[in-house]
Amino acid sequence: MKIARFSHRDSIRYGILDDGEFVVLAGDPLFAGFDTTGERVPVGDAVLLAPVIPRSKVVCVGKNYRDHAAEMGGEAPAEPLLFLKPNTAVIGPGDTIVRPRQSSQTDLEGELAVVIGSIAKDVAAERAHEVVFGYTIANDVTARDLQRSDGQWARAKGFDTFCPLGPVIETEFDPSSGAIESRVNGEVRQRGDLSEMVHTVADIIAYASAAFTLLPGDVVLTGTPAGVGPFTAGDVVEVEIAGLGTLRNTVRDA
Repeated sequence: MKIARFSHRDSIRYGILDDGEFVVLAGDPLFAGFDTTGERVPVGDAVLLAPVIPRSKVVCVGKNYRDHAAEMGGEAPAEPLLFLKPNTAVIGPGDTIVRPRQSSQTDLEGELAVVIGSIAKDVAAERAHEVVFGYTIANDVTARDLQRSDGQWARAKGFDTFCPLGPVIETEFDPSSGAIESRVNGEVRQRGDLSEMVHTVADIIAYASAAFTLLPGDVVLTGTPAGVGPFTAGDVVEVEIAGLGTLRNTVRDA
């Protein structure tokens, strides 16, 4: 089931994608369930928004593909390497990524994103699926020069617009396999398979929830394959995952 958050006639709605239309839901399905209003909105009449706005945080995992760890000059960590993005970094499909004045190199990092559906603390890996609402696509935009100069990642990863999400949440996705590809102006920059993750989705949820409580609506980014690289103003950046669609954003300078 594909769930979208969209704008229609000056209001924000939620809907289930069905044969080119959104079946409008009565409220946010994370909290209101899947009751419908009886209304249907053609996809062409809606403007897609970020499918979720995290209530508290975006939890990210660094160097979770061995080939990406190698291109960054190291090895994949033995345990998940966690960092956070603020929820103010989130934008939706079609929104514009703004390259900040402070940075001369902004890089794309296409990733699978997990949307948490229930309060999760000290969740065992074998039960991690119980706290997952669904899956979407993310671009972990990074000011690479600031990441190097700062010595930590909060500023480099946390600028406004640095966490595009979308286009929809798929509730029945299998995260153990599937192709992921990132493109800039149609040119392939990244291509990998979700099975190449060093730490699985279940392992990441268990590890993160042992440190801090995950709340409904929180988003977990699972790492990026090799091929990260820069984009500039005027570019079109796309991340595609089979079964989830394509997340597409334009770029401008601040």
